[in-house]
Amino acid sequence: MSKLIGIIGGMGPMASQLFYKMVTDMTEAGRDQEHLNMIIYSDASMPDRTSAILKGDYKQVHDQLLADARVLEQSGCEAIGITCNTAHFFADMIKDEIHIPIIHMIQETAEKVAEKAKGEKVAVLATDGTIKTELYQKRLEQAGVIPFILPEDMQKLVMYEIYDRVKNGQPCDEEKWNEIDQFIRNAGCKKAILACTELSVIKEEIHLDDFYIDPMSVLAAKVIEFSGKKLK
Repeated sequence: MSKLIGIIGGMGPMASQLFYKMVTDMTEAGRDQEHLNMIIYSDASMPDRTSAILKGDYKQVHDQLLADARVLEQSGCEAIGITCNTAHFFADMIKDEIHIPIIHMIQETAEKVAEKAKGEKVAVLATDGTIKTELYQKRLEQAGVIPFILPEDMQKLVMYEIYDRVKNGQPCDEEKWNEIDQFIRNAGCKKAILACTELSVIKEEIHLDDFYIDPMSVLAAKVIEFSGKKLK
């Protein structure tokens, strides 16, 4: 019997629906019953994680994420995944306040990146909040990877794509994305991490190549494996 997995999503909703599609597409299944059992708790009311981090006001996000995790725990879930990179700053705070594991998307991604680019420079494309907390930088360095953080002007373009485009229900601005792409490739990066789930949406939308590593896809694979189902 497969293990029930809980997913805290809604941050944002487009990423959550893409995650469910990823899990479905990546599961080796010939019938409904061979797919995994999963509860997706789409908490779109979660306060903005980057804003909370930049202001240093953690309580509301912490408390709401913990409440969501407890709902999933009480519903019989045996592990939790979170489809928001920045929220993992708060996930690290609540992990000891629940009794089931959090499948840590950032840690799993850092280990996956190290398999492909150990000793190499890898760009981290993320929100200002994720960058500030060094969620990826610390784990990449521990894994033997050199994190590359964009300068302010390029980082503003990443935030524009996340907030003004995807979160605003707009398609990727491909001209601006091409500027980001050219910059990080010219900087000598071996790979780039799409360290915000809105960027995972962009990857799907404009069919980015395997230069880009998608943490949400890494999480989907780990969720399938943890559940006891077969990964394609």
